[in-house]
Amino acid sequence: MILARLLRLARPTAGRLAVAWLAGTLALGSAVALTAVSAWLISRAAQHPPVLSLMVAIVAVRAFGIARGVFRYAERLAAHDAAFRVLAGLRVRVYRRLERLAPVRLPGYRRGDLLGRFTADVDTLQDLYLRALLPAGVSLAVAGGAVAAAGWLLPAAGLTLAVALVAAGILVPAATGALARRAERGLVRDRADVTAAVVDLLDGGPDLVAYQAVPARLAALAQAEQRLRVREARSALVAGAGTALSTLALGAAVWVTLVLGIPAVRTGALPGVRLAVLVLLPLACAELVAGLPLAAQYLHRVRQAARRVYDVLDAPDPVRVPDRPAPLPPPPYTLRLAGVRARWAADRPPALNGIDLELPPGRRIAVVGASGAGKTTLAAVLLRFLDPEAGTVTLNGVDFTDLDDDAVRRVVGLCAQDAHVFDTTIAENLRLARPDATESELRDALRAARLLTWVETLPAGLDTPVGEHGARLSGGQRQRLALARALLAGFPVVVFDEPTAHLDEATAEAVTRDLLAATTGRTTVLITHRLAGLEQVDEIVVLDAGRVVQRGTHADLVATPGPYRALWERQHAEALAGGEVTSA
Repeated sequence: MILARLLRLARPTAGRLAVAWLAGTLALGSAVALTAVSAWLISRAAQHPPVLSLMVAIVAVRAFGIARGVFRYAERLAAHDAAFRVLAGLRVRVYRRLERLAPVRLPGYRRGDLLGRFTADVDTLQDLYLRALLPAGVSLAVAGGAVAAAGWLLPAAGLTLAVALVAAGILVPAATGALARRAERGLVRDRADVTAAVVDLLDGGPDLVAYQAVPARLAALAQAEQRLRVREARSALVAGAGTALSTLALGAAVWVTLVLGIPAVRTGALPGVRLAVLVLLPLACAELVAGLPLAAQYLHRVRQAARRVYDVLDAPDPVRVPDRPAPLPPPPYTLRLAGVRARWAADRPPALNGIDLELPPGRRIAVVGASGAGKTTLAAVLLRFLDPEAGTVTLNGVDFTDLDDDAVRRVVGLCAQDAHVFDTTIAENLRLARPDATESELRDALRAARLLTWVETLPAGLDTPVGEHGARLSGGQRQRLALARALLAGFPVVVFDEPTAHLDEATAEAVTRDLLAATTGRTTVLITHRLAGLEQVDEIVVLDAGRVVQRGTHADLVATPGPYRALWERQHAEALAGGEVTSA
């Protein structure tokens, strides 16, 4: 049961929650006692007794009035501290899970949807502790004391109060919960849709403006917000109706108590002063049940949010993690793929099928092919983001599946086409690879990436901010910064996944030439659809539909009819056509 799992999350904070329950019980009990004692004091004072006979009640009114505020503050402090500790731990678990699932399992989620699960859905779970379980537990304890006190004064009044509290605190919340399941069906999903639509609108803003698609996206966002507002209005209506019914039940208890109490006063079975206490006691108990109908709604909302959170937490691992990983073998490293078949999902065809590849220390290969040929899948297998379903991948003879995946990624590093550049300085972007790197090491990495000369011309040098997503850098500079970061990390094996995808032909050729020069002596896998500069690699592997269809050097493949030569001729012709257009 999903609520049971959420309760297990709160075990480390059980002591704080118990303190919150005790403080809440004392606060609410003080509120009820304040009303009861005040009713007795006013009624007794109307009889003009000696003032000294009222002193105990006067002091009690002051004590209960102060205690109510003090205990309420203590309850809020302890409860929120406990809830925030639970959420902090859960948020860390979700983040670590997202890290484990990236990049293989995440494409099934929209970015905005993931953001909603990580923020709004996790935040919603605090309502289980703060607005559902804690109010219910406090109300149960105080209600028992109020019924016992009313029954001691007049048994019939105690029974009346008990019936009213059952109706207001159990039957009405149950009915409210049933209605809430209909009114709030899809509320969490609609809220997530709004978040996803906003994130998509912000991320794709420039493209949407360029294609004049902003009005359509804004209209879709407005529709999503309207659906959310309608659901929230229905939810508020149900909550208001529940509160009204609870108040009505306790108001009815006041009249029934009055009807039962007046004859008891006439017969002398009940002192008249105590009748005021009994009549006002149901009204004092209104605070006990006021939040329970809303608590029933929160329970349904929490279930929806929890399902979305646990959908991420329970997602299967993209790779098998051994209970006792084998130790990482010592360098130098040789990577070998034998008969590897891999697919992204069980219902999809193999993205790689029967791949054999050997990467001894220092070897440099290029993997080329059309879109969908399996190049990115090969990178995922090499980085152990994806396990093959057949065949083996070994590192110095040790099977990848016997190694810790993080250990593998300390040997095999990735420099992707969309390597993230953070909105901070050049130096801090580089230190993501090695936080303890010295300035001299940063400059060496930039020099190897052919970026140091440009950095030295900047007034702030290494402390120059690069802007959001590297907005102050050109495409080639962003890619060279990513290259410098990979070099600084010191990976023995480096995988470059489409490093020149968004660059013009001249810049792409220069970047390819420089990254191959910078990685001399390291095992290098260059995954690209562009053939410029591949004369420098030891071997070119051509993929098609997940299979190796050609392999050899650039000179050999260009001289041989086949897919590589056709691709090279097409790109060469496009480059010539582009040059003619430019010169014109």
